[in-house]
Amino acid sequence: MKDSQTISYKTTALLKFLIPSIIGIFLFMIPISYQGSTTIPVALLASFVQNLLSDILPQIMTVLMIITVIGSILYKLKKATILNQSQFLNTLFNINPFWFITRLIGMVFAILTLFKIGPKAIWSSDTGGLLLNDLLPVLFSVFLFAGLFLPLLLDFGLLELCGALFTKIMRPLFKLPGRSSIDCLASWLGDGTIGVLLTAKQYEDGFYTKKEAAIIGTTFSVVSITFTIVILSYLHLEDYFKSYYFTVVLAGLVAAFIMPRIPPLSMKADTYIAKQEKALINESIPSGISPFRWGLFKATEKADDKNNHFSNVLIGGVQNILDMWLAVVPVVMAIGTMALIIANYTPVFKILGYPFVPILSIMQVPEATEAAQTMVVGFADMFLPAVIGSSIESDLTRFVIACTSVTQLIYMSEVGGLLLGSKIPVSFFDLIIIFILRTLITLPIIVIMAHILF
Repeated sequence: MKDSQTISYKTTALLKFLIPSIIGIFLFMIPISYQGSTTIPVALLASFVQNLLSDILPQIMTVLMIITVIGSILYKLKKATILNQSQFLNTLFNINPFWFITRLIGMVFAILTLFKIGPKAIWSSDTGGLLLNDLLPVLFSVFLFAGLFLPLLLDFGLLELCGALFTKIMRPLFKLPGRSSIDCLASWLGDGTIGVLLTAKQYEDGFYTKKEAAIIGTTFSVVSITFTIVILSYLHLEDYFKSYYFTVVLAGLVAAFIMPRIPPLSMKADTYIAKQEKALINESIPSGISPFRWGLFKATEKADDKNNHFSNVLIGGVQNILDMWLAVVPVVMAIGTMALIIANYTPVFKILGYPFVPILSIMQVPEATEAAQTMVVGFADMFLPAVIGSSIESDLTRFVIACTSVTQLIYMSEVGGLLLGSKIPVSFFDLIIIFILRTLITLPIIVIMAHILF
């Protein structure tokens, strides 16, 4: 057992921890102002690449999906020896029939959308076109930089320091290890997709249990500040940003406190991936040592790891990118397009919204009938409630719609698809239940705030 007299670290190890970690914090978590809007450096780099390649990104994404399907077929047929020899490629292409069919559907949807052939319901600008031309180009560029730079947050000791500093907060409040605070901050300050990617990587590496990964992925993967501004602008509520974001944070924290304590998240196994029996990191702090001093010791120990060569970090970053491009994108295309087809061409979400009419009426929300379907249509895509709700006259109702659409968090065109495409142990049925529960938990808080404001 270490004590305060034996805690020490070399200057070189301290620099190995500080320099990459500071760069990582800057890239993923420091909001900056650019051309009149607030963003984070990773998102800014992503938007630059997206603008540069905007004309060909739909084609690139379609090709990537075709490669994914061909690779999966070759693996099953054992026609490519290299796929079997590489552990990374084996993990990427060795999938069960359900995920193979999902990848195949995603590829077919992409091809039909790219060439605008087949039923218009698949490739219209409200369904497949929205995914292939608008969302997937964003994911391509975000995945490129997030995947490449994630090791700066993961591999040089920052999580070890945060584990020691925040475990006494995260454990009692959210039933999570202290290191998860980085995932949470990356989501809230950066982007929900980055939070999912961080969580999935930590889970696959054995740092989170199944329950912890499911809680983080479905509770803290909130959209970026930038996107919330877009929603407010669409609903003509720009002047209420501070009140709006305070409401979102308040409702989100209440949901984050309650959700881990009720099914389905409370019923997830508290076990690690594969046959791992215990946490790779022990976040308990020896007596007589301050959390910061112990955290700094563990951080420098991690940073000084002999495996942290630049080449290994670079290879890990490239593998992150390929994993997200080839494994996650087809799932998002398949599930997101199907969800949007249901939302735009069937009355399913309108029917599902009927139970919210009396709920909203009891809460004295104006135009309850018109607002009801926005309570459920966000499951398909987070922007749909804003599109439907933009014609509602009541500022109070539009404020409720704006807040609810963000705090619901689970939407299949992005975060939901990413979760299902990752190895985080949540099912489609889990996501439906979590979506409904988050709506029921956050809605009363949002409505109370709306009545105070309006």
